[in-house]
Amino acid sequence: MTATLSETLTLLLIEDDDGDAFLVEELLKQAEAPPRITWVRSLAETRAKLDSRIQCVLVDLSLPDATGLEALETVLGMAPHAAVLVLTGLRDVHVGVAAVQAGAQDYLVKQDVDARLLARAIRYAMERKRADLAQLQLVAAELTAKENARLESGLLPTALLHTDALEHTTRYLPGSQGSLLAGDFLDTVQTPDGSVHIVVGDVCGHGPDEAALGVALRIAWRTLVLAGQTGDRMLRTLDALLRAERNAPEIFTTLCMATITPDLRTARMRVVGHPPPVLVRDGAVDALAGGPSGPPLGIFADAEWDIIDVPLGERWSMMLYTDGLIEAAVGEHNELLGVDGLVALVREHGEIDLDRLIRHVGTLSDDLAAVFVSRRPA
Repeated sequence: MTATLSETLTLLLIEDDDGDAFLVEELLKQAEAPPRITWVRSLAETRAKLDSRIQCVLVDLSLPDATGLEALETVLGMAPHAAVLVLTGLRDVHVGVAAVQAGAQDYLVKQDVDARLLARAIRYAMERKRADLAQLQLVAAELTAKENARLESGLLPTALLHTDALEHTTRYLPGSQGSLLAGDFLDTVQTPDGSVHIVVGDVCGHGPDEAALGVALRIAWRTLVLAGQTGDRMLRTLDALLRAERNAPEIFTTLCMATITPDLRTARMRVVGHPPPVLVRDGAVDALAGGPSGPPLGIFADAEWDIIDVPLGERWSMMLYTDGLIEAAVGEHNELLGVDGLVALVREHGEIDLDRLIRHVGTLSDDLAAVFVSRRPA
């Protein structure tokens, strides 16, 4: 009966006995599509002949330069991509089990093999190997995903706040599905003098390089704040870091920074080529006027950024955000929300509610980072 190898395979036969090698070749010639066979007599010859084109290896366990499981383990190490069948004259159940446990796809005794059995064993071994490799790739992908998720979660900031007088909420939504990090970044730090420092930034572009750059800028911002550097010197340092770390000279970063005074009644802001914050003061809703303070980072080497002093009063809320929120398409005509539309939404709701705003804009076309901070009533 014709054997069931229906595709032309490339096999490596490791056999030092001429008669046994001839027998194997004759059996496989009966296959529907006889395989291409390379015959070697030792492991030394195997190293010279084995390459990625070999799909299946038939190996004897009695070779001139290795015997038993040692020979098998050497072949498995040399051919991790190929299916490996033991074809031996040793009829020993324990050795067969040990061979399969060591990684062989099957164990055949020469005296029991005919054309049909050999062809079927090779076909099944190939399928087992494919399944094994697929399982290994799946496990590796799952481990990588878990490690990446742990890494990304660890890089997302936890606000450093030690006051109960402020309500603080953040939302971080990458535009790329399945990712935790994007080029947008945010952070909040309260320094020992009681001042509260907030930043929201946006690295132009999408992808892991932009995400890594956003993380670097966020960590640098926090470090500089904790070191007492909060003005133009900080922005110049961030600009220098951006230029050193970016992959292309056209990459730039916009950001908005706010420093709220210890009495929580005023703020100093810098809007660095970024959308203006939305403020609610004594019930009045407006976008911050007087900006931007200057160009984005990474554009002009000698850039300067003006300070915008903002009186807050006793009762106030503010929202710093990236352009993913205002570039969402809303309404019947899918028009961009824009700053004016965002302010109108806040006025309609009577307050800043991040979740409600995000639900209203629906599907985001870009990454989104937003920080909401509000002075609690006494």
